[in-house]
Amino acid sequence: MSAIRSSSMLPARREAITLHTADELQLVGELALPQERDPEATLIMVHPLPTHGGMMDSHIFRKAAWRLPALANMAVLRFNTRGTSSQQGTSQGEFDNARGEQFDVAAAIEYAEFAELPRIWLVGWSFGTDLTLKYGLEPSVEGAILLSPPLRYSTEEDLGRWNEADKPLLALIPEHDDYLQPAEAKERFSIIEQADVRGVEGGKHLWVGQAETVLDAIVERVLPQHAPLKREWDGPMERGDTSAYANKTVAAFGGFLPKPDRDDDK
Repeated sequence: MSAIRSSSMLPARREAITLHTADELQLVGELALPQERDPEATLIMVHPLPTHGGMMDSHIFRKAAWRLPALANMAVLRFNTRGTSSQQGTSQGEFDNARGEQFDVAAAIEYAEFAELPRIWLVGWSFGTDLTLKYGLEPSVEGAILLSPPLRYSTEEDLGRWNEADKPLLALIPEHDDYLQPAEAKERFSIIEQADVRGVEGGKHLWVGQAETVLDAIVERVLPQHAPLKREWDGPMERGDTSAYANKTVAAFGGFLPKPDRDDDK
């Protein structure tokens, strides 16, 4: 048995994919599947703000793709929204302040549908939570998990639609978030009766050092029989390549948002 470290890449079937949007852009993506079994559930990862370092390789999402197919029998679909770059490449188009990105989210969901992936959940992080709340209410989507939601682009109307849809929603709120802390989050999400809003002690917006806490919470919500995740692995294991992000820049972790100024957010 070997300890699973931050750079550990566990066995999976990994495939580079291209998503095609309704406005004719091609987006870079990756699908990671359990190596020898069909997945029991699917996570579509919607990344943080690309203008401030967010991408499909932001550390929580990278670790999810490297671990969850093996440890939780999940499919993990990551992609770069329009104009976003990572080691995997650059998606076509330009950042559009949560407008054109609606087509990016739709393309990811459609890919999962056409691939007949089971039990689709969206996992949004920071800017990705706004895209999830605004554009993720598709019939095939079972529910959503929000990491560090700033509620920067989302409106009360968006939240109200989630309440009406009655789809499960889990929001993980860092205790020391720069944008939305637990007390305010519980108040603002109160419009969604089924929302499970959890403060995470010691947490910060980028979840540095808390990847295991986040991944455990995701798996516990979607496939609780696989939670908590194992911390050791008895089998082949590779060292994932993080050299492009080894300088520990913001891009390695998730991307800061501009400081909140809600009068200018829209």
